[in-house]
Amino acid sequence: MSVRYPVIAITGSSGAGTTSVTRTMQQIFRREEIEPVVVEGDSFHRYDRVQMKNEMEKAGIEGNHHFCHFGPDANLFEELEDLFRRYGDNGSGRTRRYLHDEQEAAPYGQPPGTFTAWQDIPADTDLLFYEGLHGAVVTGKIDVARYTDLIVGVVPIINLEWIQKLHRDRTARGYSSEAVVDTILRRMPDYINYICPQFSRTHINFQRVPTVDTSNPFIARHIPALDESFLVIRFANPKGIDFPYLLSMLHDSFMSRPNIIVVPGGKMELAMQLILTPMVLRLMEQRRRAA
Repeated sequence: MSVRYPVIAITGSSGAGTTSVTRTMQQIFRREEIEPVVVEGDSFHRYDRVQMKNEMEKAGIEGNHHFCHFGPDANLFEELEDLFRRYGDNGSGRTRRYLHDEQEAAPYGQPPGTFTAWQDIPADTDLLFYEGLHGAVVTGKIDVARYTDLIVGVVPIINLEWIQKLHRDRTARGYSSEAVVDTILRRMPDYINYICPQFSRTHINFQRVPTVDTSNPFIARHIPALDESFLVIRFANPKGIDFPYLLSMLHDSFMSRPNIIVVPGGKMELAMQLILTPMVLRLMEQRRRAA
């Protein structure tokens, strides 16, 4: 395979914990002196914060109570596909930033919840790194996954995902529990149709499974800690994966299927480093050969 400009996508739903994988990737990039162009999935939403609120109210009046950030109507899937395609071809493309809060917005002199202007991505980057909801999305019109060289899914079991979202949105965003539950219910059809199918297209999935009771996620007082979890790691193609090495390096890990290794949650970041570093270096070697 000839990969001149690699595209790496970390994909997972809201509250799934994609930042853990992103943090690991950033450490790999620094250590290996790799210069990425970083793309946040939020920057390809169709509407800013105020517009999205208005569109949701409009959709509700029209009887659509499932309009949300997970589906195609609220996102620029065509533009995302074009970015991945153009970058893979020649290292070019256009992107922008979504300004989540006052701190991010201040340097731009804009209110939070808005987008910066579209800009050409910097020249001479080594790879494109995407973190967001739709790194492997496919619809009848677009196929983002076909232009991605490494797709990593971050998929906690659904109750844990809801617990993480409830805690994040209540603590960091000031939402009530009722408002978060309404969001979960509104998103469910698009979650099933556009988010879940992506995890069958990933090259590797990291799924955190708690070992404590999460039967009712809506009353959970705490997010289960890493040491209260296992990490189920699924490889789409186990060929070339050195499982004996991983088992020796990750104490108390075990194989549950020929393409799945189960790791104690406390060793999550070490597991990600051991697994993702050679994958990234392989893409960079293919890039050098192609160049």
